[in-house]
Amino acid sequence: MDDIWLYLSMPLICAVVGYGTNWVCIKMMCYPIKFVGIKPPYLGWQGVVPRRAPHIAGIQVDLMTKHLIKVEDIFDQIDPTRITEELEPVMLGMIRELTDELMEEQAPRVWEALPVKIKDRIYKRASNDAPEVVAAMMSDIQNNINDVFDLKAMVMDAFVKDRSMLVKMFEEIGYKEFKFVQNSGLWFGFLFGCVQMVLWVFYQEAWILPAIGILVGAATNWLAINMIFSPKHPIKIGPITLHGLFIKRQDEVAVDFGLLIAREILNPENIVNGILKGPSSDKLFDLIQRNVKRTMDEYAGYTKPFITMAIGTKRYIEIKNMAVERIMQQLPGTMHLVHDYTEEAMDINATLRSKMTQLTPEQFEGMLRPAFEEDEWQLVALGAVIGFFVGWAQLVFMFGGTL
Repeated sequence: MDDIWLYLSMPLICAVVGYGTNWVCIKMMCYPIKFVGIKPPYLGWQGVVPRRAPHIAGIQVDLMTKHLIKVEDIFDQIDPTRITEELEPVMLGMIRELTDELMEEQAPRVWEALPVKIKDRIYKRASNDAPEVVAAMMSDIQNNINDVFDLKAMVMDAFVKDRSMLVKMFEEIGYKEFKFVQNSGLWFGFLFGCVQMVLWVFYQEAWILPAIGILVGAATNWLAINMIFSPKHPIKIGPITLHGLFIKRQDEVAVDFGLLIAREILNPENIVNGILKGPSSDKLFDLIQRNVKRTMDEYAGYTKPFITMAIGTKRYIEIKNMAVERIMQQLPGTMHLVHDYTEEAMDINATLRSKMTQLTPEQFEGMLRPAFEEDEWQLVALGAVIGFFVGWAQLVFMFGGTL
């Protein structure tokens, strides 16, 4: 009677082993975020996704920039006049404050000597013309957006600097698939355990249990991973339709992906920072400098000869350069005023969701497959190793055998 229970326990043990090995493999794909061990990459472990973040992020960014979103398309939806309206509450005060600050700092005597009426006229002209100038500047930025904003660099930087973000993306868009891999170990393990039990009844060689353990551990992982992505196109066999689990969820994943990227990566704050502080910010600086200098000359109007004569052309040029620097310093603090409008206007979530549903199965597979490919063999091998030790433990502790 005791032997019967030992035999019947074999499928259950295999089911637990299958579930456990798959759970471990899923966790090891994503964690730990940072290397834990003695000497990377051999004596220790770092999650597959964070370890290969630059490569995986590069694939995601290429997919995003080639097939899902174009910078000029999202920025074309922004109305420069609306941006001006959003900035107007702080813009006028900032211009007056900046003018006073620079002139008092660089040419105090000249500024003090100017009649109040002339100062007021300069302020008034600046106030009247500022909205038009800002709108013109925004249009200039839109027309040169690919020069001043590097979308690919911004997204790559976000994923590689914060590798937990990349892990979060994979966990959110592939949570059902990861859950399936985990649970499939239970069912596949049980089925292989039944085979193991039958074989052991009729053929009790010592190597059988470790060998079946290897098969259970490796095959459950291999089958689960392949069922996620294959077949890419539906195949109908009688009443059953075979289709890759992740591939057939394309519309659902598009919603999750659009929300995640719009919320965590391509949000207004990150985009503004990418423009103001990104690798192409020097080109933005040149663009703003050109507009500000032209505007300052227009504001000075007929007083410009008097100002340049009093302080010198060199000092006047230095004041204009300092004005550009001060504006660049104050821009990040004021751009939060347009975040709500730009988020609504660009509607990156809807754009990503719409374009993603149009991807081919081969293109869509690239959203999740990079988390598995190349290191997939390690996950299968890990399952085989754990399965071997469980089979060996069954042999020794349940049936008193030895290899």
